[in-house]
Amino acid sequence: MFAISGGGTGGHLCVAKALAQELVHRGESLIYLGSNAGQDRAWFETSPLFVERYFLETSGVVNQSFAKKIPALWAQLRGAKKAMGVLKTHHVRALISVGGFSAGPGSLASILSRTPLFIHEQNAVRGALNKYTAPYAKRVFGSFAPDKFGPKFSQTPYPVQEIFFKKARIRNKIETILFLGGSQGASAINDFAILCARDLLQKGFKMIHQCGTLKFDRIAALYKGLGILDRVDLFAFDSNLVEKMHQADICVSRAGASSVWELCANNLPTMFIPYPYAAANHQYFNALEFEQEGLSQIIPQRSLRPPQLFEFIEWLQTPQEQGPLISQVSLRLRDKISSNGARVIVDQILADLQSQA
Repeated sequence: MFAISGGGTGGHLCVAKALAQELVHRGESLIYLGSNAGQDRAWFETSPLFVERYFLETSGVVNQSFAKKIPALWAQLRGAKKAMGVLKTHHVRALISVGGFSAGPGSLASILSRTPLFIHEQNAVRGALNKYTAPYAKRVFGSFAPDKFGPKFSQTPYPVQEIFFKKARIRNKIETILFLGGSQGASAINDFAILCARDLLQKGFKMIHQCGTLKFDRIAALYKGLGILDRVDLFAFDSNLVEKMHQADICVSRAGASSVWELCANNLPTMFIPYPYAAANHQYFNALEFEQEGLSQIIPQRSLRPPQLFEFIEWLQTPQEQGPLISQVSLRLRDKISSNGARVIVDQILADLQSQA
C-alpha cells in the first residue's frame, strides 16, 4: 500500500494523479491524504485510483500573518497525528508527497513513523514545506536544474498525463490563440485577452479563452459589450482542456510547473505571464529555462501590453530555412520532454524500497 499526499492547487494535484495512475497500472493499492481546503476533494473524492481518501482540516501556513500562522500550524500538527493513524491502519509502505499545504500532515506523519518518504518538487524553486522535509526524505524528484536541490535529488522527466502527448502536434502556422486564465481565473490574463480581442479577430485570428468559473459572467459581459461574444470560444472550466490546447497554435498562460510542462508536452509555444506574488517568484523561474532556450517568452505582469502579444506572434512567424520559427520551437518543445516521467519516478521508488528490504 502506498500513500500519496499533497495538493491544494491543480499543479500539485496533476502530479498526484499522474503518479497514482502509474502506481495503479503496476498493481499497487493507494490511499490519498489531502485537505478540505483547496481543490483536493474536487479532484479525488470519488476517484477510483484510491481505495481510501482522507481530507484533513488544514490550510496554508506560508504568507499568513502571525495571528493566522499559529492556528494553521496547530491544524497541521493535529492532521499529522491523524495521518500517523492512517498510515498505521493501512500498513503503508511509503508516502509520496507532491507538495502544497495539503502534504504537511502526511509528510510529518511519514517522518515521525519512519515510513519512507519520497518527494516530488514541481517548481524550479524549492517549496517551503520541502525545505524542511527534504533532509528526511529517501529521495527528491524534480525536472528543473538539479544543482538547487541537494544530494538526494534525482532529475526526471515531469510526470505529465499521457493525454497531453497523445493530443500533441507540431505547429506550422498561427491561426488560433489560447488564453489560459486557469480554473480560478487569472484577472491579468483575462483583462489582457479582452484588450487584444478586437485586433486579433480583425487580423483573422481565432480566440479560445479559459476565464475561470468565478469570472465567467463578467468576462462574457465584456465580450458581449464589444459585440464579439459569439466570435470567441469562451469557457469557464473544461475537464477536457487538452482538446482546447490541441486546437491552439500559441498560448498565453501563467507559469505554474504543471502548466509549463503540459504545454511543453503538447508542443504548444507559449508566452508566459508569471504570477508575480507566487512564493519565491517560482513561476518566473519555472518559465526562465524555456525562455533561455528560445522556446518561450516571459512578460512580467506589470508591463503587460497588447503589442507584446503581436510581437510574440511576429517572432514565431520569422522565416527560417525549414519554415517559420514556430515549427522549430514546436519541434524543440517535443524533444524537451519525454512521456515516461511517472514511470521513471515509480521505477526509482520501487528500486529504493527493494534495496532496503
